[in-house]
Amino acid sequence: MTGFRESLVERTIRVLLVDDHTLFRSGIRALLQRHKEFEVVGEAADGLEGVKRAKSLKPDVVLLDLHMPGISGREAVQLMTEELPETRVIMLTVSEDADDLMDTLRAGAQGYLLKNIDTDFLIEAVRRAADGEAVMSAQMTTKLMNNLRSTSKAAAPAEAEHARLSPREREILGFLAKGASNKEIARALDLAESTVKIHIQSILKKLGLTSRVQAAVYATEHGLTLKN
Repeated sequence: MTGFRESLVERTIRVLLVDDHTLFRSGIRALLQRHKEFEVVGEAADGLEGVKRAKSLKPDVVLLDLHMPGISGREAVQLMTEELPETRVIMLTVSEDADDLMDTLRAGAQGYLLKNIDTDFLIEAVRRAADGEAVMSAQMTTKLMNNLRSTSKAAAPAEAEHARLSPREREILGFLAKGASNKEIARALDLAESTVKIHIQSILKKLGLTSRVQAAVYATEHGLTLKN
């Protein structure tokens, strides 16, 4: 299906690790390699090298640290998502700062994980991100929602963008704001998951966004959430 990956059943998820701590990268590599579905295709010790390696290797998922030498993780994720819209970038960081969270999500990150998460959560997060789902540590989800509630952003400049969405697309955008998965949206609206994916691709294109996380942020900031 155009713009979306095939089912991840019986396929390898190719991962790029970008972190300036060699020991940490080694630990993540060893963890992922315990599972046959993952292949660590490369590593980088700074943001600029990470962008270069992402462009050459075209991984399915990038695990990207936020604060590194050279360009920041935020700059790196923006460059990666602009050049490689099919690659999912997950921030893996120690920063619990709400501004870092919002900046990287707006730049195109598919998720935001803290380095203190347990191993099972990380493995599942990489799987889900590779399949196009948003992933986030629980405490960062709370900070995201608190930040959005306190944000008063004028909706008028974006009204032309809103008007381009069909009623069904607006409805699906509301579900994205709730963090619903494609399966949950399909079940709620009695649609095929493939149809939901097509609608989400159209939403992202019309709003000039690169990920469902950005779409969720956009919907919440502009009052396009579900009413119930």
